[in-house]
Amino acid sequence: MTPAVGAVDVRRYVPSDEEGVVALWTEVFDGDPAWNEPRAMLRRKLASDPTLVFVAVIGSRVIGAVLGGYDGVRGWVYHLAVLPTERRRGTATRLMHVLEAALTELGCPKLNLQVRATNESVIGFYRALGYEVEERTSLGKRLEHVPVTTRVV
Repeated sequence: MTPAVGAVDVRRYVPSDEEGVVALWTEVFDGDPAWNEPRAMLRRKLASDPTLVFVAVIGSRVIGAVLGGYDGVRGWVYHLAVLPTERRRGTATRLMHVLEAALTELGCPKLNLQVRATNESVIGFYRALGYEVEERTSLGKRLEHVPVTTRVV
């Protein structure tokens, strides 16, 4: 069934969505660190698991996107974004519901996400969807300069 003109359709990513997703993330996540360069991040995700990438489109125009991950223990939400001109219409909520359903089908028992502590409006959005702030410390390590000294057998 084809969506009505102007209607938002949420579906799995297809290769022709690449330019739209890259443009979306470039606009929405302006100032992100270099390791989050949109095209490279999208391609890494697609190479490891293309099934948990969803887009919101009007016709063929990408207006929203989200990446999900599942490692068999927990699910993760990465880079949920909707164009500023298209916000407050339920698109981000629909993207999250589609991702949650896909992860549930995979047997995922818990979904996590990280948000900058200063981003109160986004925290409010996730709270409205039933997410709770969990007291944790997030640790990270960049691996591009770590030498590979142990052979994996």
